[in-house]
Amino acid sequence: MGKILPNKPVKLIIGLIFKDKETLLKATATLSRHFGKIDFSSETIPFNATDYYAQEIGTNLSRKFITFEKLIRTDSLAKIKLLTNKIEDRLSLKEKRQINIDPGYLTLAKLVLASTKDFVHRIYLGRGIYAEVTLFYKNNSFQPGNLTYPDYRSPDCITMFNRIRDIYAEQIKKI
Repeated sequence: MGKILPNKPVKLIIGLIFKDKETLLKATATLSRHFGKIDFSSETIPFNATDYYAQEIGTNLSRKFITFEKLIRTDSLAKIKLLTNKIEDRLSLKEKRQINIDPGYLTLAKLVLASTKDFVHRIYLGRGIYAEVTLFYKNNSFQPGNLTYPDYRSPDCITMFNRIRDIYAEQIKKI
């Protein structure tokens, strides 16, 4: 029988897909009020991995990732996803989202994302929320799985997630 050990806190990461900077600024300000100081903010890059959001949010979308100084508990992910869905709703116009806010967390071993959609590689967390291991750490870098989203598997994103992992590694040394 394995020994039960306490779970270390993890790094909250939020992916944002949006059309206009004003909506991004409103969303990040709201997220900061809930989760504290942002300690990493990626460059804004074009989001052209899929046209999934075109009908609702529009075309010529952008993508950005942020993380927070304060670490979270792994079992808070479902609650955080429900909150980010409410933020999306508040920023909607005419019942159409203006931003997609995807929370997840990063550990030394993996990147986990929350979703409202069930699929073969997702585990039910409760309250209508699922989690998936999107990337796993092997051979000194994050690696994509078979069902990892195209933008998360890009070399630039992998490099960025490795950088965030380094930030997290320094944080947990102090715990």
